[in-house]
Amino acid sequence: MATQKIYAGASLRETRGRAGLTQRAFADRLGVSLPYLSQMENNHRPVSAGVLLRLASEFSVDLGAMAVGDADRMVLDMAEALADPLFDSPPPRADLRLAATNAPAFARAFLDLYRAHREGQERLAAMDEALGAGAQNATSSPWEEVRDFFHYCDNYIDAVDRAAEHFARQRPDMPPLQGAINALSDRGIDVAMAELGSGPVYLRDGKRITLNATAEPATQAFQLLHLLALETRGDLLEATLELARFRSPSARNIARLGLANYFAGAAMMPYARFLEAARAQRHDLERLAHLFHASLEQVAHRLSTMQRGGNRGVPFFFVRVDQAGTITKRHSATRMQFARFGGACPLWNVHQAFETPGRFLRQLAETPDGKRYLLLARDVSKPGGAFGAPVRRFAIGLGCEISHAREMVYADGLDVGNPQLFEPIGVSCRICPRPNCHQRSVPPMDRHIRIPQDRPGPLPYEIT
Repeated sequence: MATQKIYAGASLRETRGRAGLTQRAFADRLGVSLPYLSQMENNHRPVSAGVLLRLASEFSVDLGAMAVGDADRMVLDMAEALADPLFDSPPPRADLRLAATNAPAFARAFLDLYRAHREGQERLAAMDEALGAGAQNATSSPWEEVRDFFHYCDNYIDAVDRAAEHFARQRPDMPPLQGAINALSDRGIDVAMAELGSGPVYLRDGKRITLNATAEPATQAFQLLHLLALETRGDLLEATLELARFRSPSARNIARLGLANYFAGAAMMPYARFLEAARAQRHDLERLAHLFHASLEQVAHRLSTMQRGGNRGVPFFFVRVDQAGTITKRHSATRMQFARFGGACPLWNVHQAFETPGRFLRQLAETPDGKRYLLLARDVSKPGGAFGAPVRRFAIGLGCEISHAREMVYADGLDVGNPQLFEPIGVSCRICPRPNCHQRSVPPMDRHIRIPQDRPGPLPYEIT
């Protein structure tokens, strides 16, 4: 295997500068000629093994850090930044490497500038959040703190996921409901079935659990596995909570329930087996629900968590909305953003799912940042279990970037290569820059508006 060549001109110049040496004195200390040093400092030649040893002995340079190379990291960071649709045509990797090796200060300045741009966009989203919440205060609620915790973990909690997978592996041929009942029985907790009407999924009285026979089996299994996580994995949940460092006891308590829910979903759909089935079935939600004795909502949620290092699934986002359009659940392994308060973009097909119960709706959509997605929506009404009992109505949305569309059965028959078929959607009207949206409710916060005397059309103003 070929040895990696190390070009470290910037590091050589910095080392020489710290030592206060001229090029000639520095070359003498390294045992090389002045022209050879000049070529290395300008990245015309790689740093030789002899020079590396002298850098370590004479100047205490960390050779490990030099071998990894800040330049390599900067090249990757710049390539990621330049993939943003903000830039029309990103330069080739060769140019990025020249910038990283010959002008590292410039490369860092570019990355700082791009980071400031992204933070500015996030601040706009935060302003929208504050306005949507009634401009309460800047401190997030415990609920929001927990949602952010899962979001910044890419909605994947490795220790809990692997513990749930281990639990499922011990019962490979057993449906989740029976597995949960048996595991509780092993702890001396008996489970019995009874008609509880539109009441809770289960009632507990000490070591006896009465499970609502009218609830769906997937719901029964999930709730018992949730209880099992609290009963048997308390130490693991608490250790995870310690790492999260929540600011309030309320956030910690909410997160504990969220982690128990995570365990329940991962135990019903263990990672490796579920990911293999998802790929084989091309992410067909109905087939996966049948194979894993789960509901459509549980399957969609689980798909958004498949981000284990070394064996990642398709990065999905998952949301659930109510009939008013308010997002009640949101998880994302993509760059897709969501309005934290109020409704999602009215042009998004998730709102139409209530009008077509029992059907999957597909949509090709493009967000203002130029990213294109395949979106899937379906209603998931939850009957009350008795005549006259209230029906809880929700719709779920699942989506991925268009580069992964061919891995989904729902892309079949769609011309994903035709840009004219992608509908423009946004996150929230307050931060959406689109000037001609016929569904806009309020102007964007970061743009000026002009009020013409005579303006035909749906909006009484123009966005400048």
